[in-house]
Amino acid sequence: MMNFCTLFDSYYMHKGLALYRSLLKNCLDFHLYIMAFDFPCYEKLKNLGLNNVTIRYICDFETEELISLKDQRTKAEYCWTCGPAIIEYFIETFSLNNCTYLDADLMFMASPQIIFDEFDKSVSIAISEHFHNETIGGKYCVQFMYFRNDIEGRKCLKWWKERCIEWCYARYEDGKYGDQKYLDSFPLLFENVYIIKNRGVGIAPWNMNFYTYDIKGENVIFNNRKYPCVFFHFHGTRVTCNSNELLLKAITYDVSPKIERCFFLPYLDLLLEVYRIYFNVNLSSVKVEKRMFWERFYSFIKRKCKHSKVMQFLYYKVFKIRYDGYESISK
Repeated sequence: MMNFCTLFDSYYMHKGLALYRSLLKNCLDFHLYIMAFDFPCYEKLKNLGLNNVTIRYICDFETEELISLKDQRTKAEYCWTCGPAIIEYFIETFSLNNCTYLDADLMFMASPQIIFDEFDKSVSIAISEHFHNETIGGKYCVQFMYFRNDIEGRKCLKWWKERCIEWCYARYEDGKYGDQKYLDSFPLLFENVYIIKNRGVGIAPWNMNFYTYDIKGENVIFNNRKYPCVFFHFHGTRVTCNSNELLLKAITYDVSPKIERCFFLPYLDLLLEVYRIYFNVNLSSVKVEKRMFWERFYSFIKRKCKHSKVMQFLYYKVFKIRYDGYESISK
């Protein structure tokens, strides 16, 4: 049995349900624990009667310590703050031998068992790299994190939880960035930490153009080595609806025809299923949107100025807009 957990609210529910359906299509034996971050999301998920799923409502989990941080952090920052505590909560509440956290905006294209087969069962913690050259956000990505319910796994989870409660903001400051830069310390502070080597784990907008792919997009090729594409991470993508058409755009990066065909169009098809099955919304077509000139120019300036403290300050003043609301799905 593969134990997974994730978190999302009603605003992100379409992506969370797409993650769930991708697991259904690629896993023979799994259970997904979901923390619903608002009541409409919790109520909707409970009414859907999803198989292989356990749902908890954020208000039944929050401690006074966490609640005291709500007004100090944006919606996204608060979600990040709660992440380690939620993993710990599910492990403790359901006496799990292990639990793997998944970001809600993932789409599995192959069985995650491929990842688990890569490391020994004695591993306490497994994390994946960003596989890019950027250092501000950290070497490792929160997207897929395995914790074993043993001494080292619990010690690491507790340490991460405490650090996120102390500081977790959507900006780079004193070697910290959100909940994510803390992961750089895992291999230094804890034993039995495994770094996932498969380049097909966490293909994402920030690294998708580094690779070549086979014809069907089932394998990624890097340095003359072939890796199975396990999941794509749709971070920084915007889903909108124009009349009867479902639109998907990568905000910060250009999407090549190969990437569009292998990953973005299948994700749109998955989202079509989500809207038809769970929301009774029938959309007739899909489209991968191209970035406007000003969006490309903005991304260029951001990359050039990212290491300037002045530009970091200006950028992160508007950074919460990216996380607190730009997707609009309506009929």
